[in-house]
Amino acid sequence: MLKNKLGLRKQAELSAFEALSVAVRAEEPLPTGRFSSTHYCAVHRHLFQDVYGWAGRYRTVRMTKDRSPFCFPENIAGEMRALFARLHGADLLRGKEAKAFAEEAAAFLAYLNAIHPFREGNGRTQLTFTALLAAEAGHPLKLSRLDPARFLQAMIASFFGDEAPLGRQLRNLVLD
Repeated sequence: MLKNKLGLRKQAELSAFEALSVAVRAEEPLPTGRFSSTHYCAVHRHLFQDVYGWAGRYRTVRMTKDRSPFCFPENIAGEMRALFARLHGADLLRGKEAKAFAEEAAAFLAYLNAIHPFREGNGRTQLTFTALLAAEAGHPLKLSRLDPARFLQAMIASFFGDEAPLGRQLRNLVLD
């Protein structure tokens, strides 16, 4: 159980409170920024500020999911700087056709997921930030088309090196 601002000790209660407060914060204007690692942390802080005192700060513990390790905490800051430098080197994916945008956004998202900079809320922050990035690049996401189960499976496949399913999921969200 993660330490939280309300001192909740039952996972079901924490999950319900987290879902509600993140949904409310997601309806508010999101932080603006330069699409940097600092901006990314600001989005996480915005979404989770009511739940966790550490919202927006990189994790300090090692984490795995299904025996697959995420980036070690001592490497997170450097990996985030490098990832966002590549994103800026690609001009924030502006000027791309929808298919190319989706493929490059999938590569960005896959790497970001492998870093997994926060103790909790990585997926929701990734999707929120990707929506901001897509809008900036001229390809706003149509989240009403999102199939959460398929998107999760695509994220898992990308963690193991197969970004094609994630690219297809993102193409479905940007193409008319």
